[in-house]
Amino acid sequence: MSSDDKQKKLEELKAKILADGVYTDLAATATQLVFGDGNPHADIVFIGEAPGKNEDLQGIPFIGAAGKFLNEMLATIGLKREDIYITNIVKYRPPNNRDPLPEEKEAFLPYLQAQLEIIQPTIVVTLGRHSMNCFLPDLQISKVHGQPKRYKGQVYLPLFHPAAALYNGGMRQTLIDDFSKIPAVINMIKTANTLTN
Repeated sequence: MSSDDKQKKLEELKAKILADGVYTDLAATATQLVFGDGNPHADIVFIGEAPGKNEDLQGIPFIGAAGKFLNEMLATIGLKREDIYITNIVKYRPPNNRDPLPEEKEAFLPYLQAQLEIIQPTIVVTLGRHSMNCFLPDLQISKVHGQPKRYKGQVYLPLFHPAAALYNGGMRQTLIDDFSKIPAVINMIKTANTLTN
């Protein structure tokens, strides 16, 4: 699928969320839908939980302090925001930045899965436990962070949320260490795919 086709399909999916009126209660308290941002041909899709205040105002995920830290970590593995795709499970900011509710995550999950089907990433990096538990419900992030997991043919890499590292210095280094594994994991997947094709 060409870049234009993928971008067009993503735009159609965004329009469908609006047309379907997904979680209108949440939409009513948010400024706008925060769909996703980045390269539709990315090898890596990062998934957070829900937009925060800055994201809600600008319509772009991960642009606050956590996003700045994410950009710094991308630079450590030779990548920029334009090389990746980034989104959240829930596409509207929950009031007062509260955690997204289980039913909110459930309502948006089919659209998130459709996003992934369009992009076809090599790896999905989940940021934080909410994101990880949508795909790997029985795991604890404290035990599996930085360990790639294959589920239904897709490889996931659970990481702590960058926001958590901003408040906890020790976690910051853990996140940087886990992040540094991403290129090797992608190479491993691509090598394995080459051998099986």
